[in-house]
Amino acid sequence: MRITRVSKGLVGKKVVFLSVLALLFMGIGVLAPHLIPHDPYEIQASYRKGAPSLEYLFGTDKLGRCIFSRVLMGARTSIFSAFLVVAATTVTGTIIGAVAGYYGGILEGMIQLFTDIFLAFPQMVFAIAVAGILGGSMTNAMLALGFSGWTLYARLVRAQVKSLKEEEYITAARLSGCSSVTILVVHMLPAMAGEILVNASIQMGTTILGFAGLSFLGLGVTPPQAEWGSMINEAKGYMQQAPWAVMAPGAALFVTVSIFHLLGDAFRDYFDIRRDTDE
Repeated sequence: MRITRVSKGLVGKKVVFLSVLALLFMGIGVLAPHLIPHDPYEIQASYRKGAPSLEYLFGTDKLGRCIFSRVLMGARTSIFSAFLVVAATTVTGTIIGAVAGYYGGILEGMIQLFTDIFLAFPQMVFAIAVAGILGGSMTNAMLALGFSGWTLYARLVRAQVKSLKEEEYITAARLSGCSSVTILVVHMLPAMAGEILVNASIQMGTTILGFAGLSFLGLGVTPPQAEWGSMINEAKGYMQQAPWAVMAPGAALFVTVSIFHLLGDAFRDYFDIRRDTDE
């Protein structure tokens, strides 16, 4: 069944709207040092656990630090660390999956076995184990989440390449003398770009949540560096006296993760619609 132009237009607007929101949050992360009204690391003993006010929009924590400023700086830490991890795992997984699917044989079997070993462990459990061995820091948290993040793209791209290499236009390109790299990059990659983009968008949200989880467990950032999971961990002990210290970073985490997940769903709908209308 064909999808109507009206439906395609609505989904396209949804993609644009959510993309703008995602870019806005990333822009806040870039400009955070210029947007913060107070020093996020300044301790004010006279205004500990202060309630939200015009001067301190989200109140202050147990050390008197401005929570609003720390939430903004946490966006810089969480979003861009997640972006680096997603970019690295997308490139790595795509290359590994493309090589496995295109050449097949023993190489494909070895790569598939290696991928299945990583997939045997839940990503977060594996990340906790790696971060626990390496020690708590943002760099080690990025490595921990990146070690298993590439497997999603490797499996996806491998399956896509195995399917695409039997297409007539790929056979024609091969017979015309195109190299394997040219076939993979010029002819196959554009056909897979939509699904890769969908997975990357969803993984952004998942990775941000993963960073928060590791920091909450003390395996992420090193205090007093601002990061949403670490802020929640620090504030949980006095949540009844100052609930805003938990709610502010929690709300920022929830909204950011939701935007990237919704963006991934919107991309999925958009590319499905485009394929249907081309039939």
